[in-house]
Amino acid sequence: MRYLIALVAILMGGCATAPKTDLTAFIAAAPRSILVVPAVNKSLDVDAPNYLLSTLSIPLAEKGFYVFPVNTTKVVLEQEGFYEAEQVHRQSPIALAKLFGADAILYVTINRWDAKYVLFSTMVTVEFDYRMVAKDGSEIWKATQRMQYSPQNSNGSSPLANLVAAAISAAVTRAAPNYLPLTQQANAQVFVRGPTAIPNGPYRSPK
Repeated sequence: MRYLIALVAILMGGCATAPKTDLTAFIAAAPRSILVVPAVNKSLDVDAPNYLLSTLSIPLAEKGFYVFPVNTTKVVLEQEGFYEAEQVHRQSPIALAKLFGADAILYVTINRWDAKYVLFSTMVTVEFDYRMVAKDGSEIWKATQRMQYSPQNSNGSSPLANLVAAAISAAVTRAAPNYLPLTQQANAQVFVRGPTAIPNGPYRSPK
């Protein structure tokens, strides 16, 4: 293919100036295991929660926490009669933690999961609210992360060729946007790298 598509912009909303999160409650709770429950979806993409759910375990496990298998968690919740994420989020965290034997519960809400076409560019956006609650029901951590990218032509040839390539790129991205890299970046930012990064857990592997 003559024109190569490159990722030229990843915008992390507010992370550069955000104050460092107070981790006093998290440290006091000292969770060893984390239950990740289904995400509430405020976007129009019905597949967004499953994609998001598939990305949450790895960064938490790499930080040194035991993470209950997300698919098993979903099955158990359905057996208890909780088929919708909104139902799960409304339940007592104390009861949920007791059901699984978890030390903490991670709730995530999807606010944005979309691709918007503007002129010859498509802007792909994800935005999530994260909230962690201890087994006693107290909130111990929260974060919000928004990330965007706009793929562009990078061949450096004539302006007309760049314009055509940009139009093709935008059309392809709009038809089949790839949200997973942005989602993984968002998770890494809130759990590992950014001002909201959580402390290492008890199972963190030494490097």
